[in-house]
Amino acid sequence: MKKNREKAISLLYEHVESNSLIKHALAVEASMRGYAKHFGEDVEYWGIVGLLHDLDYEKYPDKHPEEGIKILKKEGYPESLINAVMGHVDSMNTPRLTKMARTLYAVDELSSFVIACVLVRPTKFEGLKVKSIKKKLKDKAFARAVDRDQILMSAEELGIEITEHIQIIINSLSEREKELVKINLSLI
Repeated sequence: MKKNREKAISLLYEHVESNSLIKHALAVEASMRGYAKHFGEDVEYWGIVGLLHDLDYEKYPDKHPEEGIKILKKEGYPESLINAVMGHVDSMNTPRLTKMARTLYAVDELSSFVIACVLVRPTKFEGLKVKSIKKKLKDKAFARAVDRDQILMSAEELGIEITEHIQIIINSLSEREKELVKINLSLI
């Protein structure tokens, strides 16, 4: 699977130039890997789904994820990955029938939100608690672009309590702290 991740990274860099979008993809990858461990699923495969979910967003924001789906099909990615990518955007009206699809939907917004929270903390991930993230979620002025309702609804759809959901994301992202906190994710 390592070779498959290398292929996915190469594809990501072929279609995305924005440092913040690449870091977002890496954050979602980390969260997907964390959830794959949590659910006993294929960590590498779920990570690749996270890496590639916004492949087309920079070049085709108005046609996202349709253009990305075309790229993924051309590259021979399986239907389960393609369906998960289609399902992470409400406008596609794609039912999220698999745990992987529901997880991608649930981690997409929250992963970037947690990173935004970490970037304003002097100790970054060290000592970060769920209650700090929940407090920031209530602050509508912080990371205004983040859809708080989607975060709550997606956790419910995934069948996981929001406190546990946030903790899994914190744990997953903190494993990749050096890679993820060096940038400013245009959410702040």
